[in-house]
Amino acid sequence: MIWSIFLQVWGLIILPAVAPIKAHNDPIVETKQGKISGTQLPILSGYVTAYLGIPYGEPPTGNLRFKKTDLRKPWHGVFKANKFGKSCFQYKREKYTKFPGTAMWLVNNEMNEDCLHLNVWVPSSRPYPMSVMVFIHGGGFESGTTSLDIYDGSMLAYEESVIVVSINYRVGALGFLALPGYKEAPGNAGLFDQRLGLKWIHENIASFGGNPDSVTIFGHSAGGASVGFHLISPVSHAYFTRAIMQSGTTTSSWTIHTEERAKHLTLKLAESLDCPSKDYDAIMACLIQKDPVELINKQQLVREVYALTNFLPVIDNDFLNDLPESSLKQIFKKDILLGITKDDGNPFTLLSSSGVSLESYSGITSEKLQESLKMFFPSAGDLGVESILQQYKVWENEGNGGENHKALQLILRDYYFTCPMTMFAENAVKHQNNVFVYEYHHRLSNDPWPEWMGALHGAELAVLFGKPLINNDSYPKDEHLLSKRMMKFWANFARTGSPNGDVGEGFVWPLYSTKEEKYVALYLNGSDVHQKLSSHCQFWNSYFPSLLLKL
Repeated sequence: MIWSIFLQVWGLIILPAVAPIKAHNDPIVETKQGKISGTQLPILSGYVTAYLGIPYGEPPTGNLRFKKTDLRKPWHGVFKANKFGKSCFQYKREKYTKFPGTAMWLVNNEMNEDCLHLNVWVPSSRPYPMSVMVFIHGGGFESGTTSLDIYDGSMLAYEESVIVVSINYRVGALGFLALPGYKEAPGNAGLFDQRLGLKWIHENIASFGGNPDSVTIFGHSAGGASVGFHLISPVSHAYFTRAIMQSGTTTSSWTIHTEERAKHLTLKLAESLDCPSKDYDAIMACLIQKDPVELINKQQLVREVYALTNFLPVIDNDFLNDLPESSLKQIFKKDILLGITKDDGNPFTLLSSSGVSLESYSGITSEKLQESLKMFFPSAGDLGVESILQQYKVWENEGNGGENHKALQLILRDYYFTCPMTMFAENAVKHQNNVFVYEYHHRLSNDPWPEWMGALHGAELAVLFGKPLINNDSYPKDEHLLSKRMMKFWANFARTGSPNGDVGEGFVWPLYSTKEEKYVALYLNGSDVHQKLSSHCQFWNSYFPSLLLKL
């Protein structure tokens, strides 16, 4: 999510993943843009063929800096896809490289505006045509890159005989700066990048053995919200079949800016860069000439102190025609899987004024809890904060620091993730979409974050991408099996539209309905069916917004 701030407090260990890979041979495919050679990578008892750093879009430079671009022009000869492409420009917090729990989310290779690349992993066992799983990374729409070790698609491709693809897209001001209604800065460039990548996949994946009519897009956090935007966008739906949203949907409060907010951020950024402040033509001419490193460094100065996100998607009457809440009635019919983690509100509790830290944990006082809520909900006022405290019955545990922290985690989880997700799920069901919902519960044994944080935001990613199988000796056997089960669930959904199948669970994952609200809890050693993820969603989705309007 919300990864700009999230980079300060979360992640897994990074392994360098940017050096060229030694090839056994160079399998070549022919695409509409030209020939591409890949690299066969040994994995367990077989191999996958990796095609890394394939350029899918024309470089968004010069006058295209803040606009959508086109498919890459055809090239001559053979493009050697043996290393990840350069990452899109983003702010890198060097001081967070020392803690492995935050290091993972820091960009780990060279940055460049010519960054529109994608990666393809093809399994050795090729049941033609293969289903395709396209991953969209998170990062609060201002950070992230496909070269991070956690996003290595090789094990998922190998284990499940699916083609895995990941897409780089512009982030931060370079991807989401907007002056809505003004043609030189319409906004949503990063979303258009994603769509362009999906178009490239649709037109070329058959050359890799993939089925263009069985493409599932899946994303985490801002990537999950991006998946949601593609579900309601009038053009994107033609390029995929199914959708998975992990801890992020369009209805979350951190996913979109109003026209006024977008303009405010753009003008504030221009001012910080000594650009003209009134004439839009002069402003954009100035911003286009600025060094990208200076631009992304300055964008940190325009964010509000405790804002979880900065530059975001906007209504541009092109990619997005209406607010997500209004657009939910226009969800294009697709099979949908979506969910959260049990402790999705962590590690964001560390951003509060509560005094919680990694070094010591003794919970938080009632006074600090109230201060934290005022920070996270600055427009709520005393009445709004009191309504939250009453809703979560915090007074029952007054003086219990541990319970106060649990309450804060649950409040943040429900507000940022759970209740926006249930709103999306309910509307999707109302419009005849098949919807499956999950809650992931396990904290990996070698997670660098403290045990009290539980299954925090993104805890499922290492499991889903098969890290316990890649680093076999670093994980116990039951976590190997959990990883296999998770990959099977996701791949079954990608192949058939349902996570059910030969998973060995002994139960049927039910469809979500507005009446029963059934979901599956995913544990280390099994899964159970439950009802109603949160009893607080009517408060967050209905009462609280109405209260804010009255304040």
